[in-house]
Amino acid sequence: MSDPAEPLLPTTPVTHRRATPKQWVAAARPRTLPAALTPVLVGTGAAAAVDGVVWVRAVLALVVALALQVGVNYANDYSDGIRGTDDDRVGPFRLVGSGAAEPRHVRDAAFACFAVAGLAGLVLVALSGAWWLLLVGAASVAAAWYYTGGKRPYGYSGLGEVFVFVFFGLVAVTGTTYVQAGRVDGTAIAGAFCVGFLACAILVANNLRDVPTDAQAGKRTLAVRLGEPRTRTLYTALVAGAFVAALTTVPWHPFALLVLLALVLAQRPVRTVRGGAKGRDLIAVLKDTGQLELLTGALLALGLAL
Repeated sequence: MSDPAEPLLPTTPVTHRRATPKQWVAAARPRTLPAALTPVLVGTGAAAAVDGVVWVRAVLALVVALALQVGVNYANDYSDGIRGTDDDRVGPFRLVGSGAAEPRHVRDAAFACFAVAGLAGLVLVALSGAWWLLLVGAASVAAAWYYTGGKRPYGYSGLGEVFVFVFFGLVAVTGTTYVQAGRVDGTAIAGAFCVGFLACAILVANNLRDVPTDAQAGKRTLAVRLGEPRTRTLYTALVAGAFVAALTTVPWHPFALLVLLALVLAQRPVRTVRGGAKGRDLIAVLKDTGQLELLTGALLALGLAL
C-alpha cells in the first residue's frame, strides 16, 4: 500500500549511493504499518467472537502482514524509481528516486521482505492445515510486486484500490480469522469491508496528493482518472462506508458500537480533503487516516471480542 505521511528527508541525489540506516527505515514507511496491523487485529477479534483465538497463529499472521507491507513499500520505491515516476515527488523520501541507494539493493530488500512473509506464512499454513492458503499467499506476493512492477503495473492503470481492498481488507482479515477459528462468518466479512475501505482511503488520499506529478509521469491512478473533485468525494465515501460496515455487526455484537468513538479522528482528515487541500497539505491527511484505521480496527476488534 502507498505511504501515509513520513518525514520528508532530503532527496538530493548522492554519489556514494549507500543509504543510511535512517533512510532505509524512512523508505520502509513505518507509518504505513497500521495498514498491516489493523486487519490482524480485526481478524483476531472476529475469531475471539467465536472463541477461536490462537495467539501463536495471530502473531504469525502479523509477521506476514508486516513483511508484506514493508516489502510492497520497497517494491514501489524500486519500480517507481527506475521508471522516473519519483523524479519530482512531493511526498515521503524514496531511496531510488533520491539516488540514495542502488535500485538493485532496494529490489533485493523487497524480495527479502517477501521471503520473510513467505516463511512465516508457510509455518502458519502448516499449523492450520489449510494448505490451499499457499495459493492465497503466492497471489498476495504477486499482487504486491506487480502493483508498480513488471511491464504493465496495474497501479498505473487505476486498479491500485482494488488490490488494497482485496488483500489488505478481505484477504488479511478473513485469512487471520480462518487460520485461528477454522471458519469465516459474516462478522469477519463485515470487519474486512471496514478495514478495506479505510485502507483504500489511505491510498486515495496518497494518490490525490500526487495527481499532478502522476499525470505528468503517465501514471493513470484512479485519482488521475476521476479527477480531484470526484476523488475527494470517493475519500469521504470510503471513510463513511467503513463505519457503516462496522456497525452492521452491532445486532450480534453490541459492543461494536465502540467504533463510533473513532469518529472524533475522522473529522479532521475528511474536512481537509473536502476543503480542497493539495500537495504537501495532504500529507497530514495520510497520517490522520492511518491513525483512524488503527483506532477503528482496535475498537472494532475489542467490541467483537467482548
